[in-house]
Amino acid sequence: PGAAAAVAVTGSSGVAAAAGLYRYLRDFCGCHLSWSGAQLRLPDPLPRLRTEIRAAAPGRYRYYQNVCAQSYSFAWWDWARWEREIDWMALSGINLAPAFAGQEAIWQRVYRNLGLNQSEIDKYFTGPAFLAWNRMGNLRRWAGPLPPTWHLKQLYLQYRIVERMRSLGMTTVLPAFAGHVPQGILRVFPRVNATRLGHWSHFDCAYSCTYLLDPEDPMFQVIGTLFLKELIKEFGTDHVYSADTFNEMTPVSSDPAYLSRVSSAVFSSMTGADPKALWLMQGWLFQHQPDFWQPAQVRALLHGVPLGRMIVLDLFAESKPVYQWTESFYGQPFIWCMLHNFGGNHGLFGTVEAINHGPFAARRFPNSTMVGTGLVPEGIEQNDMVYELMNELGWRQEPLDLPSWVTRYAERRYGAPNAAAAGAWRLLLRSVYNCTGVCVNHNRSPLVRRPSLRMDTELWYNASDVYEAWRLLLSAGAQLGSSPTFLYDLVDVTRQAAQQLVSDYYLSIRQAFQSHALPELLTAGGVLVYDLLPELDNLLSSHSLFLLGRWLENARAVATSDREAEQYELNARNQVTLWGPSGNILDYANKQLGGLVLDYYAVRWSLFISVLVESLNSGRPFHQDQFNQAVFQVERGFIYNKKRYPAVPAGDTMEISRKLFLKYYP
Repeated sequence: PGAAAAVAVTGSSGVAAAAGLYRYLRDFCGCHLSWSGAQLRLPDPLPRLRTEIRAAAPGRYRYYQNVCAQSYSFAWWDWARWEREIDWMALSGINLAPAFAGQEAIWQRVYRNLGLNQSEIDKYFTGPAFLAWNRMGNLRRWAGPLPPTWHLKQLYLQYRIVERMRSLGMTTVLPAFAGHVPQGILRVFPRVNATRLGHWSHFDCAYSCTYLLDPEDPMFQVIGTLFLKELIKEFGTDHVYSADTFNEMTPVSSDPAYLSRVSSAVFSSMTGADPKALWLMQGWLFQHQPDFWQPAQVRALLHGVPLGRMIVLDLFAESKPVYQWTESFYGQPFIWCMLHNFGGNHGLFGTVEAINHGPFAARRFPNSTMVGTGLVPEGIEQNDMVYELMNELGWRQEPLDLPSWVTRYAERRYGAPNAAAAGAWRLLLRSVYNCTGVCVNHNRSPLVRRPSLRMDTELWYNASDVYEAWRLLLSAGAQLGSSPTFLYDLVDVTRQAAQQLVSDYYLSIRQAFQSHALPELLTAGGVLVYDLLPELDNLLSSHSLFLLGRWLENARAVATSDREAEQYELNARNQVTLWGPSGNILDYANKQLGGLVLDYYAVRWSLFISVLVESLNSGRPFHQDQFNQAVFQVERGFIYNKKRYPAVPAGDTMEISRKLFLKYYP
């Protein structure tokens, strides 16, 4: 009781005070908080501070969330999960973030008021697991329609999300009209000037090719302002709005005047509803299609909006910064963002040197317009260390000493100093977490990709560092085995080691096939399919955060009927596998989950090996196209297998990891 008054934490906002609280817990009490768990053993009595500690962030904003994460990670969240995330955001010092839930309910209201019928709306919205790309005009109809109860539940969530974020002093970013419209608009307003965009990614026009209203058509302002007014009436506003007109879509013209008119129209539709509007735009398009977005085109799009009324997210700044070749976005403010993760894939990865120095270099850039830092992963709940580091850097004036930082990180995360665990983390820091140059963290391991004879097994790090980190973590198990965060990391590092082993077995399989060595092919293939992959599945199944059942049961839990539960589960299964009706973006959102490894990845490998064996036995060459057709049936079969996967872990993580280690440690 006497300790309760030991420390007072105040801040200029709820977020600042929360960040101060976490700093005290982290730096003085040795505590840790992350997606994979918390270590909150407080010393008794609480440590007193000898003097007052003041801290100010060097930039106005600390931004968090990627539009894609709304689907890859948040799709099935309930309020309890959202509340936990928002509290983590506050403690991490995040003060700017999207609040995107429930927007389809508002759009439906607007479309009905404009005269569209329900079937026209149903042909436009995708299913819940793909809404991120519907909102950016990439995709329509796929895995839909949205049931009425979906809208109601999302509205309810959005009320609570914006209320909690604002109560903590965060600025919420609301969605705005980017110009994409359902085809039904052309029936109701036959004279409207709309262009049909090309197909997106590997989708044909059955599910893509959306319509983009001409920015100079009067209906552009009518629809944009109508939507925003309706949204503000419902949820209030903090005056920041997000719109992405050309996400991975090529504009119909590269004429700078046209591009300026587009951004000017988007902005006018915002100010028509809110004269104080500030437009937050993803800068992904500039580095994604650099051939189209030459300096003249970038400048035109950015200068269609008054200087200072737009904030650009330099989305992939740790690998492909745009501010450097655009004179700091030609005067518009920007946020230096770490993208880090694609598709919510598992896999240890980081660019620690780039994030430790990048934001400081951006601030020193001539005439820099940088106004903050951001975390924008496509999917979360992976690589906690990188996000803890980035959050800390958002408050710092200079880079950190990384080896000593990661040593303290291990101690805080597990609640006790341990030489072996700290050694493991220093090895991981210098290897998997230190990708340099242009690094794109998309897991291309043969484990999670459709088998072929031309698979990528290259690593940006020394594989032996991960094997050694695995050995060190296991040796720390006697002391740290009761720590939930330790067990999570043990699964993750063992998983990474197994992923490396899969590549080794794949190379042996390919070598054996190419040199017509049937016994070697059978041996390597047999070990992979009948031992390594099942053991990896057992390991993943021993931890709640690595369960396929958790993802699927969360999807079913949102439903209000069996029919909805079935639709949502198919959405969830399709997203992490085929990503589309025919494998359009196959394995983009691959995950390593208990259940998925055994019933999806291992079944594919089993078919591949039997086809190779058959080829050697018959003397007929292996044809990738024929294999792809056959394996597609296996992949599709998984989506429709109707099997219920456990949402509760089974087995002893330490024991399974040790068993794998004794069998496979090189």
